Amino acid sequence: MESGRRILVACLGDSITAGSPGWDPDPSVRAAIRNPQPESQYEYWAERVDPRLELRNCGIYGQRTDEIAQRLDVCAEGAQALVVQGGINDIAQGRPVEHAAANLREMVRRGRELGLRVAIANVLPWNNGYPRADAPIRRLNALISELDVPLLPFYETLEDPERPGRLREGWTSDGDHPSVDGYRRLGELAFSLPGTR
Repeated sequence: MESGRRILVACLGDSITAGSPGWDPDPSVRAAIRNPQPESQYEYWAERVDPRLELRNCGIYGQRTDEIAQRLDVCAEGAQALVVQGGINDIAQGRPVEHAAANLREMVRRGRELGLRVAIANVLPWNNGYPRADAPIRRLNALISELDVPLLPFYETLEDPERPGRLREGWTSDGDHPSVDGYRRLGELAFSLPGTR
């Protein structure tokens, strides 16, 4: 990889990709955020770790994996790489994790079909859904880990070792999403694009 070459990365997902609650890539949604913070997204921090990267934020709050999949081609246009993230909204809506895993698998397949380098993030712990959502999250993450694609360990990066299955308090802003410091950790520690490190 030439050191000066820019790499456009399409980041496709739900509110975790969007940067909720402090950021949203859609200006109309962002207008409703009292104090928008671009630092409230993992993409912001990953670009600072590797200045070659330009990360396109295609996150939409509340979307399930089937809804995210419908946006893949538009998000990926002109990109060299794709990061797929999603699944918590499927769990929140009581949908089978096997269906979510199948949707994620299809996004990986489609990304490769488009000639992109593909990575996938696993599902974060969910404090406000604990303990009900803990087993489905772990099951979905086990299925994600079986996909033949580099894994971004979002779950392990923000899980509280003293309270397994939950985000560490300082790394979440609302029990649902990372805080700015949580997003910083995801961008600096968990984000790794295939072929760049």
